[in-house]
Amino acid sequence: MEYFGTPFGDLPGLVNDPLVDEGDAYAARLAGEMAPGHFRTTVDGLIVSSIGLGTYLGEPDDAVDQRYQGAIERALAWGCNHLDTAVNYRFQRSERLLGRALRAAIKRGDVRRDEVIVATKGGFVPFEGRMPADPRRWVYEEYIEPGLAHANEFAATYQHCLAPDFLDAMIERSCANLGLETIDIYYLHNPETQRISNTQETFRRRMLDAFECLEEAVSAGAIMAYGTATWTAYRSAPDAPDHVSLTQMMDLAYQVAGDDNHFRYVQMPYNLVMTEAFALQNQQVGDEFLSPIEAAERLGLTVVISATLKQGLLASPFMADLSTYFPGAETDAQKAIQFVRSTPGVASALVGMSQTAHVEENLALRGLPPVDPDSIRRMFEP
Repeated sequence: MEYFGTPFGDLPGLVNDPLVDEGDAYAARLAGEMAPGHFRTTVDGLIVSSIGLGTYLGEPDDAVDQRYQGAIERALAWGCNHLDTAVNYRFQRSERLLGRALRAAIKRGDVRRDEVIVATKGGFVPFEGRMPADPRRWVYEEYIEPGLAHANEFAATYQHCLAPDFLDAMIERSCANLGLETIDIYYLHNPETQRISNTQETFRRRMLDAFECLEEAVSAGAIMAYGTATWTAYRSAPDAPDHVSLTQMMDLAYQVAGDDNHFRYVQMPYNLVMTEAFALQNQQVGDEFLSPIEAAERLGLTVVISATLKQGLLASPFMADLSTYFPGAETDAQKAIQFVRSTPGVASALVGMSQTAHVEENLALRGLPPVDPDSIRRMFEP
């Protein structure tokens, strides 16, 4: 990953850098309000804010929808162009409100569509509006009986599936929910759910089929690129039943499409109390064992972080004062976000923000550069 052309590991590059050309209109337009390093470039050349907005939490009701919509519109105006959701979040309401908020911001002239990175996920069954009384029967009638997947392709008590026809239906559903012709980043959602329930060979075959499906979706213009959004897969021990090898995932992408594959992104949790993504050397790349973040960088993948605030836990006092590590970050939430967005190898830190007050507090960091990567490394020294 680069910060506008600056090799990773050096201090972040500049939004005012001459490398920001007319095609980077969003970053250039907000340059006066942003510190160096707030915007970064992904492996496929997208300009992404170092803080992204997530839409996982909240009751599935109109009041939460309205708060999220206001938060998204404020975030887009304040320098956050990375919006993350999933087809199953809040029974599909998160995708739909995100689409409404984006359309409103575009209509007002706050952003253009090509300035915003919209990411969503598929894999978990997206119930409609609420949990049905008999989820298994509902899945059978909705997906198995019409032939979108076989019963044995579901995992987690019929709540997770990566079968190609199912994924095609999920991509179509997400495009409709979001009101978009093309999704920028499409993640396979927690693929380790399938790994736990199957042999390694069955899992490998299902991922291969899923990658083939996603490459076809890229060719059809439904998505631009794809990746895997995980919880434990990349940060568990190599012999754990839910462990997934980043090298294996990249190998599958090459089997499907060679150098022209569109497997570009990985999402994983990382924060002040869940540090495995940076500290645990559990991913084998060649003859070396690297941390998940370092392995992803070595393999040419962009890293997006989830659970930056551990679902709000780190937004309140939680441990010793960290002010010496993160000067200028005033609140606990800001310090926790600054830790993640400053970690070497991280492109963007997702933060759940359903209120404009949260957006304003967290995006105040847009005026602070990330800290020196060596400061982050020193936090892990004995």
